[in-house]
Amino acid sequence: MDKRILLIGDQKSFMVTAIANGLEREDFEVIRAGNTLKELSRVEEAPKLWVFYLDGDVESESDALVYCKDTILQDEIFFYMVGSREELEAASAFVPDDLVRSKLERPLNIQNLIDAVFVGIQDEEEIEAKKRILIVDDDPAMTRMIKNLLSSKYNVFMAGSGMNAITFLAKNQVDLILLDYEMPVVSGAKVLEMIRSEASTASIPVMFLTGKSDKETVLEVLALKPVKYLLKSMKPGEWVREIDEFFAEHR
Repeated sequence: MDKRILLIGDQKSFMVTAIANGLEREDFEVIRAGNTLKELSRVEEAPKLWVFYLDGDVESESDALVYCKDTILQDEIFFYMVGSREELEAASAFVPDDLVRSKLERPLNIQNLIDAVFVGIQDEEEIEAKKRILIVDDDPAMTRMIKNLLSSKYNVFMAGSGMNAITFLAKNQVDLILLDYEMPVVSGAKVLEMIRSEASTASIPVMFLTGKSDKETVLEVLALKPVKYLLKSMKPGEWVREIDEFFAEHR
């Protein structure tokens, strides 16, 4: 059980120090960072548990919050926010509510935060035991839809472009990649080429996602020899069945 936690906030704040002390009494290793993009980007080997203490003007913390959102999407961070009701509502513009594990209002009962974090640790252990799937698609609505369908059974990550996917794969292992065939800038075919050119990723199974079912497109996709191709028009139950069957066949 990894009990490291990143505590983000004004390091001169009495409450930030009180939270750190409370977590350390529970044997957490607390890594502290200021609530600016510059300080957050300096953190190396960040843990999976992050607590952001909002204390003042949320607009001034917007860059740091957007950085947190991007990291959650890429690395599946368990993210907690503490603040006034108004601050928490304002922060939703930068980190959508569905990406926040728990919101805790001030005045804060530190034990409530510790309890919420312990639940996150238990859930993280369950998630780590699941198969890991990376969805690569430039359509956020599409990736979120697939993630929602598969997350109850699988550990699902998202990348909004081919280069984001390559960066993610340089640091993370997955069991399957769902790759959009028709992406701009760097096409799905090019991303597959890059994946297969690296020894560390060459053996990862790749399924292409395509919105086209005409014969010409299907033949183009199959010529690249993915393990399968999936039509984006499939019904929700079909998505789950296709992925379940793949892992059952490759157990």
